[in-house]
Amino acid sequence: MAEPSLEPHLFIILGATGDLTRRKLLPALFHLRTYGELEKQNTVIVGAAQPEMSEEAFRLWAYEGLNNSVARHAPDLRKWCNEYLHYQTVRRGGPEDYQHLAQYIRQLEVARNLPENRVFYLALPPTAVPPTVELLDQAGLLKSRGWVRVVFEKPFGHDFHSARALNTLLHRYLDESQIYRIDHYLGKETVQNLLAFRFANPIFESLWNRDSVENVQVTVAEDIGVEHRGAYYQEAGALRDMVQNHLTQLVTVVAMEVPVSFEAGAIQAEKLKVLHSISPIPLSEVVFGQYQAWQIADQRIPGYREEKGVLPDSMTETFVALRMEIHNWRWRGVPFYLRTGKRLPRKITQVGVTFRPAPIQVFRSLEPGSLDPNKLVITLQPSEGFALGFSVKTPGRPFTFTSRALQFDYKQAFGGELPEAYETLLRDIMIGDQTLFVTADFTETAWRLYDPLLAGKREVHPYTAGTWGPVEADQLLERYGHRWQLGW
Repeated sequence: MAEPSLEPHLFIILGATGDLTRRKLLPALFHLRTYGELEKQNTVIVGAAQPEMSEEAFRLWAYEGLNNSVARHAPDLRKWCNEYLHYQTVRRGGPEDYQHLAQYIRQLEVARNLPENRVFYLALPPTAVPPTVELLDQAGLLKSRGWVRVVFEKPFGHDFHSARALNTLLHRYLDESQIYRIDHYLGKETVQNLLAFRFANPIFESLWNRDSVENVQVTVAEDIGVEHRGAYYQEAGALRDMVQNHLTQLVTVVAMEVPVSFEAGAIQAEKLKVLHSISPIPLSEVVFGQYQAWQIADQRIPGYREEKGVLPDSMTETFVALRMEIHNWRWRGVPFYLRTGKRLPRKITQVGVTFRPAPIQVFRSLEPGSLDPNKLVITLQPSEGFALGFSVKTPGRPFTFTSRALQFDYKQAFGGELPEAYETLLRDIMIGDQTLFVTADFTETAWRLYDPLLAGKREVHPYTAGTWGPVEADQLLERYGHRWQLGW
């Protein structure tokens, strides 16, 4: 199947002077020039934000940010900024300001001989998304002779009702095919390769079910605290910030059935089926935690309640572990364990599939349970790759076993750096591919699953910064004869 071509368009960033633009969007757009299409001057970038700034000042700001990051020493960096970047002030962000923006956009399209194809990337706080879409519509920018696509980041609502209200408002002005909800985890090369790994290798797909799999674990660990996001995190917490979106997306990718085709609609339909099949999660199967201060030698790591923007008596969780079951033919009876947290020992995102042990132990000299089960480990970050653990006989006597792994590492195999998630996602937006984006149905169904946990009375357990969470998270798995595992 031929990939859609990239058509000439304007890429408009609203909130263009913010951190997201400088750290992620501009570096990704700059790197996309390596595909070739962006070198033909058919993609023009317009920054729009409230600060009064000339185009030259915006280009210098962008150049300095890029030069201090991934584009350091690129010989054509300054030329790229001058040729492709434009800027328009929206001042207070009122209707009149957006009328001026619309006039600027139309003039630029005529001057650069561009069709009315537009991407609006809302690099804005969540509360600013609905009024901004309304202002874009009032200015006539969501209607054109070409295509229009609107992009925004999570959170997609605060709960089920707010997510539905947001989707209702968006659908008042836009068709679902025009809306791109970004979850950057889905743009990672390893997540995409997980789909290829499953569906291009029948040897694994034939084992991908309740007959062969004992349990599945998804870990998304961060070694940092809430940093400058204390005020946001105070209202969100780990369940809203990570589990409802990132971890749930990974579960659906792991658990989905084989789609009828490798196209957006088919893949999204199978992921949604998984969500609908997840049994209600009782509070007894969920552990919430909050990191406490850690002192070692001369170093002190502050506790969550000491972070800027956090209430001194906050009960917001910074750690979640839970057990879920998928009530369908493939996965009935297989527990899926999810955990995520801040101030854990290291940063890692990993999916672990533990296969069932042999039904009969033929090596009678071994202690029961001493033979490690086969495990497949998919690491999404920081060292992207796969590892399949298996047992081999140790040379000599007595007859003993050791565990080893067949490993595949992306950097070793292909060299260099993998494409950054935003590079993949931005190009998919430009060609109109929604495969790696979140649908309205998915957001509402996911919120419906987790809303009871948000509304219920929760106990938040303390854990020391630098550990793997509260002991209650370990006890959750021990009740079922399992334990948390990282690596093969």
